[in-house]
Amino acid sequence: MSNLMASQKVMQHYLSALLTEDDTETLALAEEKKQQLNALLSQAVVAAPVAKAVVKTDTTVTADTAALATLKAKFAAAEQAQSLAQRDIPVAERIAPMVKAAAPAATPAVVKDYRQGRFQALFFDVAGLKVAVPLKELGGIHQLGNVSSLIGKPDWFKGVMLYREQKINIVDTARWVMPEKYDQTLQQKLNYQYVIMLGNSNWGLCCETLINTYVLEQDDVKWREAEGKRPWMAGLIKQHMCVLIDVDAMIDLLNRGLDISA
Repeated sequence: MSNLMASQKVMQHYLSALLTEDDTETLALAEEKKQQLNALLSQAVVAAPVAKAVVKTDTTVTADTAALATLKAKFAAAEQAQSLAQRDIPVAERIAPMVKAAAPAATPAVVKDYRQGRFQALFFDVAGLKVAVPLKELGGIHQLGNVSSLIGKPDWFKGVMLYREQKINIVDTARWVMPEKYDQTLQQKLNYQYVIMLGNSNWGLCCETLINTYVLEQDDVKWREAEGKRPWMAGLIKQHMCVLIDVDAMIDLLNRGLDISA
């Protein structure tokens, strides 16, 4: 311990001497301190093995080291046994639990109410085209009032109508459904009187006349089979030659600013 303290003091003096001005006396002092430091360091090197030998004679440390070595050996043997056991299991069986845990739960398909047994639908007319909407997905019927147009919207977006503090987005249904036939002549003939609300959304379809409500069987409709093709159309009502609207799909298209051509 005394040798260590002495070596620290010598080192401090040696470094201090190196940082002072470069004169003969200072360099001589630095050289003297350096020799003293070397002498102390040589003593410390000789003493190190003795201290190490003393530590090895401690029976407690020896016992702990032996116990630790035993635990390491057991752990290594267990790992080796597990590795050998895994070799006999097919790769597919080994990764199956991991794949099962990582796979997301399947989302059950939502079956709409009107696809189960009888259902009622409201029929209305737009420019001579008969359209129907399931009553269970009808959000309401309003008389068409004042509509405020908005800039930067699609052509089929007539504007916004206020109804009891509710803002309704009004759709020019004829322009949305038959954009290829919509011209100035058709526009002048249109006589929109009502707004058909789609579900719980703020979207309303303009219509000219309300025809009636009918009870339909599942076989009365030729349901759309191909996914992604005409998503706004749930099916075709055979007897009436009338389009049945898929309300959720139509709301999605309107929200994205798309028309029937999507």
